[in-house]
Amino acid sequence: MAEYYPQPAAGQRATAALLRSMLPQVARKTADTSRSATTTATADPHLTFEVEANAVYVWDGWVKYFADPAADLLIDFTVPSGSLGEWHMAAPGSGTAASGTTGYSLRMESNDVSQSRNAYGTTDADMGAILHGTLRVGSTAGTFSLDWAQAASSAIAVVLYTDSWLRMQRIA
Repeated sequence: MAEYYPQPAAGQRATAALLRSMLPQVARKTADTSRSATTTATADPHLTFEVEANAVYVWDGWVKYFADPAADLLIDFTVPSGSLGEWHMAAPGSGTAASGTTGYSLRMESNDVSQSRNAYGTTDADMGAILHGTLRVGSTAGTFSLDWAQAASSAIAVVLYTDSWLRMQRIA
């Protein structure tokens, strides 16, 4: 059976708040963010959402980034206590070092929502990562954020670029 939220009752008045709750939320980076010499993943200043207790969300997004192959990009998430879920990333894989005519290896796997993964970098090209997943929030409301850092500390900054985005839709 398909899930949807909210579940309006027959004869219920359609208010602006009710209609807004049916729409996906979108967070878009409005400025580039650089991080160097750090492997501690912290919340991106633009890619965060407030989520409700006992709710279920589906989400997707795309991030454009630069990461030197010595540093790579570490992606993680902050979720409210008691939350469960899975996420998937399609991003450059291990061994990607420079652009070429044959393309790049691709890292694709399913991860627990509390598990981080690396997106690999190159010396001469910006990269992109496609993200999507499910979040089942427990009894504690809170913040869902995309957290990131360098996978290995380097003086060469990792950059998440303007117009990277996440979209979140409550389904239950």
